[in-house]
Formats: sequence, C-alpha cells, structure tokens
Amino acid sequence: MKRISLALLCMMISLFRVSAEEGMLIPSVIKAFEDDMRAMGMKLSAEDIYSVNKSSMKDAIMHFGGGCTAELVSDRGLLLTNHHCGYSQVQSHSSLENDYIKYGFWAKTLAEELANPSLTAARIVRIEDMTKAVFFGTQGLSGQAYDDKVKSNIKTLIEDATRGTHYEASIKPFNYGNEYYMIVQEVFKDVRLVGAPPSSVGKFGGDTDNWVWPRHTGDFSVFRIYAGPNNMPAEYSPSNQPYKPLHFFPVSVKDRVPGEFTMVYGFPGTTEQHLSSEHLRYIMDTERPARIAMRQESLSVIDASMRSSDLLRIKYASKQASIANGWKKWIGQIGGLQTVNAIQIKLDREKIYLDMANSKPEWKLKYGGVIEEMNKIVALYKGSDFAYGMAIEYMYVGAESFKRARGIEKFMDEFESYLDKDDLSKAIEDLRKDAKGFFKDYDEMTDRKIFVKTTEEYIRRMEKNGMSDLLKSKSAEEWANDIYSNSVLTNEARFDAFLNRLNDSTLSHFVASDPAYLLWKGMSADLYENVIPQVRLFNGLMDQQLKVYVEGKLEMFPKDKHWADANSTLRITYGKLEGSAPHDGMAYTEHTTLRGILDKNNTGEADFELLPDFRALAESKDYDGYDQDGELWVCFTGSNHTTGGNSGSPVIDAEGNLMGLNFDRSWESTMSDFMFDADRCRNITVDIRYVLWIMDKYAGATNLVDEMTLVKGKKKKKKKCRKSKC
Repeated sequence: MKRISLALLCMMISLFRVSAEEGMLIPSVIKAFEDDMRAMGMKLSAEDIYSVNKSSMKDAIMHFGGGCTAELVSDRGLLLTNHHCGYSQVQSHSSLENDYIKYGFWAKTLAEELANPSLTAARIVRIEDMTKAVFFGTQGLSGQAYDDKVKSNIKTLIEDATRGTHYEASIKPFNYGNEYYMIVQEVFKDVRLVGAPPSSVGKFGGDTDNWVWPRHTGDFSVFRIYAGPNNMPAEYSPSNQPYKPLHFFPVSVKDRVPGEFTMVYGFPGTTEQHLSSEHLRYIMDTERPARIAMRQESLSVIDASMRSSDLLRIKYASKQASIANGWKKWIGQIGGLQTVNAIQIKLDREKIYLDMANSKPEWKLKYGGVIEEMNKIVALYKGSDFAYGMAIEYMYVGAESFKRARGIEKFMDEFESYLDKDDLSKAIEDLRKDAKGFFKDYDEMTDRKIFVKTTEEYIRRMEKNGMSDLLKSKSAEEWANDIYSNSVLTNEARFDAFLNRLNDSTLSHFVASDPAYLLWKGMSADLYENVIPQVRLFNGLMDQQLKVYVEGKLEMFPKDKHWADANSTLRITYGKLEGSAPHDGMAYTEHTTLRGILDKNNTGEADFELLPDFRALAESKDYDGYDQDGELWVCFTGSNHTTGGNSGSPVIDAEGNLMGLNFDRSWESTMSDFMFDADRCRNITVDIRYVLWIMDKYAGATNLVDEMTLVKGKKKKKKKCRKSKC
C-alpha cells in the first residue's frame, strides 16, 4: 500500500473540500448538517425545517408548474413566486385591451383571481431513502435482469406508497444510482393568478441586467392555491375554496444584517459537478458557444419585432424571455469557468482522485480507470451530442413553423384510426382550437426572419458534423420562400381553409407536398433514427462511469461533505447575506436600493423604462416603514448554492421567516452548475420588503399584505434634528 504524502493530503483538503455554502442538501438528511448551520447563526432545529411527524417548513414549499419554486405566505393559500415563473400566465391573460404585462394585474377580491388551466403546485409529503429496497433481490444479477429487477422493485414500492391515498410518488436515482429516494407529493390543480407588477418592475433591467449584479428587479408574482371539499386537491371549480396550508411563512420586515444566516429551500433543476475534464472542455469550447450563437440569431429578430409594435411585444414577450434567459446564462457560465481556470481545477482534482485510487489495490481495480474511460466516451460521442444540441436549438427553440408541424404530426399519424365522422370532426375541432391558441401569439414575418437566420447558422455550424440532406437541398431563403408562401402551417387563413376541406385526398396532398411538414418530417426522422440513439448510448455509458466515479468519492473521501447533483427534487442550501469580489479591482456590495432604479432609469435605456406613476412614487421616498436606515432595499445577494428551478425559492432567515424570493445568480455565478466557487458565486434575491412596498404603496393591494403575518424588529430611535438638518 502506498503512503499518502502530507502534500497530497493538503491538496485533497483544498480541492475536495465542500464549504458550508456549497451543496444542495436532501431535506430528510438535514439533521447531519444542523450543527454546521447553527454555527453559522441558524436558530431553528432540523425538525422545524423538515418533519413528517408534524407540520414543518417543507409544507410551505411548492413545486410551481413543475419548473419553479413557490412558497405559501398566508393561511388562505396565498403563494409567492417569481415574476418570470408566472410570466406565461400573465401573458396568456393579456391583450391590447388588458395589457397586464405592461401595467400589471391585481385582484382585490377572490372573485377577480384568474384561473390557469394545467398550472399545478405540488407539496412534498415525505422523502424516503429507498436504496436498500430498490436493490433488494439484485445480488448476483447483471445486465437486463438487474435492470428489470430494479424497475420491478420501484413499481411495487410506488404502488405500496400511494395505495389508498390521493398522493403521487416517484423514486429517483441520486448520485447516478448509488442511492434512490422516494418523493411522495400532493398535487394541487387549481392555482389562480392574484397579482403581478408591471413588467417595468418585474423585468426591470431586461436582458441588460439579466444574470448581472447589481440588480434592481422586482421579480415576483402572486398566486393562490384553491382546494375542493375537505381541503383536498381538485380540478378547477368555481366552488373551490382557498387552500388552508399546514404551514406558511411569516414575513420578515426586520433590518437585514450583512453576514447573517440565509437559507434557500426549493427545487433546483440540474447540476453536473462530476463531469470529467474533457467533458467540461467540450461544453465550454464547442457546445455552449454554438447554442449561444443560434439563440443570438433568434433574439436579433424577436427583439426588433417587439420594439416595432405593442401587439408584437405582447405576442413574443414570454418566448423572448425564455430564449434570452439561457442565452445570457451560458455566456456568463463560460466566462466564469474560464476565469477560475476550471479545466485545470478538474485536472488537479482528477490527479488527487487517481492518486488515492492507486493507494490501495482494491481501489485501483475499481476506480483507477474511470476518469480515462469517461474522457474516451466524450471523444467517441461528442459529435452526436453536438448534433442533438443543435437540433434542439434549430427545431425546438427557433422558428415556430417546426412547432406547428409537431402539433399536427400526431393527427396525421392517427388519421386512419378515426372510425366515424364524429371522431374525425372532434379531432379537427381540437386541431382548430390548438391552432387558434398558436396563431394568437404568432407573427408570420417575424417567424420567417427567424427561420432564415437560424437555418443559415445551423448549416454553418453543422457543415463538418453532418446534417440532413433534405435541408442542404435548398438555401435558407429558398426554403423560407416556399414555407412561408405555400405551407398551410405558417398562415392562419391557409390552415383554417385546409381544415375546412380536409379529406383523404387533401390530406395525402399535404403529406406529400407541404414544405414545412416535409422539412420537419425529414429532419425529425434523421434526429430520431441517427442522432438520438447515439446520444442515449452516450448518456447511458457516461452514467455508468459516473456511478463508479461517485462511488469512489464516497468510499475514498468519507470525511468530505458530499451532496447529490440537483435533479428537480426538494433541496436546502445555506450561506450568508454577503457581497463578493469576483474580479480584480471589483467589489460588489450585498444589496441594492430604490435609488439605483432611478439612476438606471435616468440613462434612458429601454430596459430601464418606468411607468410615470411608479417613478413619481419612488421619487417621493414614501417608504411607509419598509425601509432600512432611510433606504428601501430592492435586492440582496447571498452565498447560497442555487441553480435553475430555485427561481421563486424562499430565502429564509435564522428564525424561519421569509426574507425574500430567490430569482437569479450573478453572471459570474452561473458556473456553479458545473463548479461552485464560494468566493464568487452568489444568488440574487428580491427583498420581501420591496415586494410588500409594491403591493401596498404602489398597487394598493393592501388586501394581500393584510393576509400575511409580518415580523417586525425592534423600533429604532429616531435621530434628533440638529437645527434644520435631520
């Protein structure tokens, strides 16, 4: 056995150490971190945070729409989340007559709250470690037999957990299958829009400020959960009543103190902390830059269209926000990883891992070749992964002519199964209804321009990686002329006429000649036949190696604070309210104020526009007690490890009170999806006092503030005036 040198031990401590701020912890194991959290200032117990025996903070956390987080703040089901999380709902209710995007929306009574079909909010009932149960009976099995036994065990465990209840359950792998946890949840299906500030508040700063600090965005919206009889989840009904939660958060209007404890509780989406050095290099040098370029082409068209008219601004508001969010995040992600020299850090960590593996024969046998194998897999399959990523950007994010083709494909495939006239008529009406919703937020000329630009970029990027021969048969302009002049999918009148005369003959003609449908079918066939199988093989082989790699970390470095990558399950992260110094000569303070909004507005840039009544109120300095030392805090940063899905998560103080809503990271922090740096990575929060001020003083929605339980600090003594100065 080789001896581990003192130098190697020091390197292990510095490179594999997980700081108090890093990690997304599974709530059911939070007891193991209670002492560490208390040392940072927390005054709660682990059971206050997560308990299945009594109500706890977890019961106030909701998985909002399956992609964001929200929190309950009243005993009547009042729910807070981010403005960008509720943006599609606000947009869907908006029109030229009721421009809720521009001017905001506030329901002053329950009757005015707006229903949102298909929007859900899910409460976690319990989280259970099912690792042993999932692996029961797999000893001695391998290959398909092993996989079948695991799947059978999972199916049985879920059935047992939900039998006789209205709950839903899933069992998810953690640490690439080294562990399995069951997530039991209660899903509410009647979630209504209650309030949203104007976009000049909720999206203040636009793309200019997105993922950037200092930030001044009032990124919040308000919803309410409704329940049926006995406070149980139910589909929308006018007779439903506001949900009575097991727990809701008191709201802190106390002064903030730099360095104080903060905790974020929510549903982070995806992190990939264990990627090999060559995998990360491929993402940084090849995959991310290409996807950024594709989105840049779409945004150049959409942004110009939105500036040209209010109607187009409303039509494309939600789409633009979705596309731009990933585009700017990826730019910052690459920059942050380059700044810290992430590849070298990976190489250093891999050396430590291999040195430790080589210190014992049994470790060398199990873990000595795993890093080399991961790098080989990347080399073999990165071309397929790149083709997949580019297809997603081109066919699913770019021009919406592809979306219409996807929308009608199922009908085409099932046309012969419609046995009688009534079945066919219903299917056609469903198509008509779907098309009406699509064309409501569609502009033919805008889509044509997006198609041309993204097609040209896609062809340029894929020339050396292989692409559909069909696409190469014509230039981007030639395809656009054909699709936007002749396809029934890109024009509402043509599509409606097509449905009116739909029969076997017209359908056959459409399938054989419609240019948009032909392009979609040809490219999707190539994607599903040639690309996706290789990507699935890539991911499967890589996951097998990552399982071994993580097993090695757990076995060889048992004293490290390990945490499982985010996978959209409920997690806890903790840190402090603090600023950062991400670059030489640059220091970020920990908070911003209303004064900064006026300063940005004075620049005249479009992303910093304000409605006149808001500016007048801000200039009046009428803070009505929501201020701190004469300034109204807008946002603050903390050293909490967050990612996508944490949007809307409650930021909680040491006593369990709501301080604000997490909504972003600083640009330098987006690297934390792959690598967390405690000195530079910061999450961004909208201060709940600014949220209350908007509701109370600006919107006059005092009915909502009155629902909440406000926690106030000790009153400060007013400074005595000296002559004419105060």
